[in-house]
Amino acid sequence: MAKFVLAGKANCPYFAKAELLADLLQRSLPKFSIHTLCMHPDEWQQWLETTCKENGWQHEHSPMIWRELINRGGKGMLLGGFSDFLEHVQAYYGFTSDMTTELMMKIATENLLTRELCMKEEVYHQSLIKPLHIWISSALNPTCYILIPQLFAPGVFRDTPTISLHLLDVGAIDEDLQGVRMETEDLALPQLNKCGGEDEEESKVKVSERYQQYGRLIDERAHKNVAVIVAGNSLVNLKCSLLLENAPSVDSGRFVGMATQLEYEARAHIAQKLSVKTADVTDVIVWGNISGSSHVDLQRAKVFQYEGAIWGPSDFSQPVLKMIYDMKWLQTDFLNLVSSQRATVASKSQRATAISATNGIIAVLKAWNCNSSAEEVLSLGILSTGQYNLPAGVVFSMPVSFQDGRWSVLSDVIISDEMRAKLQIAADQLREEKDLASRTRKDTA
Repeated sequence: MAKFVLAGKANCPYFAKAELLADLLQRSLPKFSIHTLCMHPDEWQQWLETTCKENGWQHEHSPMIWRELINRGGKGMLLGGFSDFLEHVQAYYGFTSDMTTELMMKIATENLLTRELCMKEEVYHQSLIKPLHIWISSALNPTCYILIPQLFAPGVFRDTPTISLHLLDVGAIDEDLQGVRMETEDLALPQLNKCGGEDEEESKVKVSERYQQYGRLIDERAHKNVAVIVAGNSLVNLKCSLLLENAPSVDSGRFVGMATQLEYEARAHIAQKLSVKTADVTDVIVWGNISGSSHVDLQRAKVFQYEGAIWGPSDFSQPVLKMIYDMKWLQTDFLNLVSSQRATVASKSQRATAISATNGIIAVLKAWNCNSSAEEVLSLGILSTGQYNLPAGVVFSMPVSFQDGRWSVLSDVIISDEMRAKLQIAADQLREEKDLASRTRKDTA
């Protein structure tokens, strides 16, 4: 089977002549196959340069014809332009073309009109699609590989929307981002509208300046109902604060720092202590600085399926603090285990804790998109407005619940004097981070 590819500008007369000759060969020869790429003149030059660069070819004009050798284990073999193609088919197949110049010009004009009509139709059909745009920074982080398929799972978003993914990573090699894009497209997800690796120049600026830039971009370009989730292992509260401060036209409630991963890590250790599943422990609260001085609060925490002196149906729960009698463990070992969990997992697996990070992000997305119970308690870093007498203007992790796509802070949590002292330490640390970021910006200005 002889397989050829014919590419050219829609308004090129010699492309038209080659196209008709190729059609004649396909009709006459059962083992001759050709694939045609007809491009608008505005698309041609960039495509030609890219294709030649990828294949190591040199070609400057329309049309360009090559023979596919994939079945023989090799890449395409460039024939050249129309004259080269004509010489080839005359020598191998005994065919020629006697098309007149007038007919060549007529077909080229028709080709251009057809291509422009197709482009208009493509634009129209694209205008009918209203995709949900999701931007992911640090897209080469292992979490991204696990997160992307989960974004398309049922229940994460309402009505299973069409999704356009935009991947960012400062200083990333373009080929690496394109690799993630290609893997995403290989998933053959019906909801995926497109996936792009967005160019972003490597920046030597500090984290504070980068997140200021992100915030300004969100303010200028994002929908005002945008949902922004900040996750990671460092400066989560500060990053969230910088984003919302630099996006004043967006409601501050649309920005949250993810404490859910830390919350789930605490639940896992409690579950191990009580010999139940992690899912059987609920309503653990994380206060404070998510990636710094935080406080795990168990006053509302419940355990289900616990085999103790009292046993009930599957929806029967008991307070965690009444089931764990080892208070010394709670005050020492438990806190140490939670704070070192990610480092422990990373040392054993030799990779970041991507699965648990993804699980935390998905839990927040489901809650935000009305796919969770209003009674479910989550811990999120949000802008404090003075709740529980915490300092206003600081992004602070505290307990919230979601209803109708909006979160609200729980109002019935008791803050003891001992706990308030711990929260004050976290608040002081967060203010120090903000002050340091502010000084850094002034020093580099």
